[in-house]
Amino acid sequence: MKRNLIATFVALTFSALVSQSHAAGPDHVDITWMSIANIHYQMGSFGVLTDGYITRLPESEFHGGGGGYAYTRKPWKPDVAAVSRVLDAIGGADKIKLLLTGHSHWDHSFDTATWSRLTGAPIIGSQTTCFEVMAENLPAERCRPVVGLEKIVISEGVTMRVVRWNHSGDPAKNWEQHDPVELDDIPRQDPATGGLKAGVAEDFPNGGGNRGFLFTVDGPQGRYSWFYHNSASAVDLHVPIVIKGVNYGAPIENLQMAMKDAGLQSVDLWIGTGGLPVAQLVVPVIKPKAHIPIHWDGLWESFEGGMPWPFSDAAVEDYLAKSGVKLLKPGQYMDKWQLDKTGIRAVENSAIKSALGFSEIQSFPGR
Repeated sequence: MKRNLIATFVALTFSALVSQSHAAGPDHVDITWMSIANIHYQMGSFGVLTDGYITRLPESEFHGGGGGYAYTRKPWKPDVAAVSRVLDAIGGADKIKLLLTGHSHWDHSFDTATWSRLTGAPIIGSQTTCFEVMAENLPAERCRPVVGLEKIVISEGVTMRVVRWNHSGDPAKNWEQHDPVELDDIPRQDPATGGLKAGVAEDFPNGGGNRGFLFTVDGPQGRYSWFYHNSASAVDLHVPIVIKGVNYGAPIENLQMAMKDAGLQSVDLWIGTGGLPVAQLVVPVIKPKAHIPIHWDGLWESFEGGMPWPFSDAAVEDYLAKSGVKLLKPGQYMDKWQLDKTGIRAVENSAIKSALGFSEIQSFPGR
């Protein structure tokens, strides 16, 4: 069965924050990488956070499945103090007006309810993410589930198109991590601890694969754009995502559709992951001018320790160089760039790094 959505993007307005004046969007966006796939976008007074996983669950707690992440040995709760510390460093609750989760595994959505509770910000993500935050006693109306093909005006002059996407892995090797699975109901908190089971075959499946987000900003000097996704698998990026008989389209075709709907031949920036096989599929579609790699820094190392090792992927670097795409290598957590109509450039973020105990650039003695 074909998906129940019409095969064109459905226009929505995010909130009362957007007036009917059709004013120009911000002249630039500040983009801060906060580890893993956590990105903070500041567009004037409107701040958006993707994922926001600051809690670090220990690797020893996970077991089972093809990837070793299927089950956990006990329920866990978010590290509220750690999230609060980061929120204070970036300027407090007023800096976050919207929360996005591409998919619902623990290393993306485990802290989403905490960020929302601390800031009051609404959430856009999968139905699974919405069930997860409801399990942590947030009201249902705090979270809007999206399935792909939504075109959402999130702020003055800023439009976000939701691109149904897939998750890393291989159905033949780690299906419980890769295959698109949505929760059917709200998980139950552990009665003794109030925690949830973080395994990908427990309370934190991927939420029906993944969602990418294509942003366009119609600023006073003209339009600029970027595409973000926090996971991907080249194995079936061209294969339709089908859940319970509903076809949500093939990820790469969904991206092509989003680009066409936005009237884009290329984007200014690609923020994503997946290595060379994914790059070879994504770059020809979006033709980015620059790339920020994410989700390459591990899952277990403490956020407080800063970037655990330098980014290194010779195959990706070589491919991007040959494709004319500028690679922006992060040097430390909380690195910041500024994107506008003229392009992207690194900007200093020393005050926030210092507040979190980070050096300006992480050093790696012996490497």
